[in-house]
Amino acid sequence: MKKIEAIIRGEKLNEVRKALLEADIPGITVYEVRGKGNQKGLELQFRGRPYNVDLLPKTKIELMVSDNHTEKVVELIKKTAYTGNVGDGKIMILPMDDLIKIRTGESGDYAI
Repeated sequence: MKKIEAIIRGEKLNEVRKALLEADIPGITVYEVRGKGNQKGLELQFRGRPYNVDLLPKTKIELMVSDNHTEKVVELIKKTAYTGNVGDGKIMILPMDDLIKIRTGESGDYAI
């Protein structure tokens, strides 16, 4: 099993969610986060004065998938979250030792 974490642009969330549902991957956790990477932030103006915003709003999604779905989910996120501009995000793939569904006690792939 793998845990997939992706930091994406907020405006791409609905497109990514729709694609995951169509691929029969229903479980997702979503966070509103702030961060910076190569995008380096923005210079904005407020009341005529410039100021820098270096921690930009992003969306983080987390999914737990079986090993045989990992590649499909990663490709799907890459395809749907892509804009071609700096700041499209990152995808992290982490190993999971186990997953337990609290309600039923099922574990492993059965708990996904």
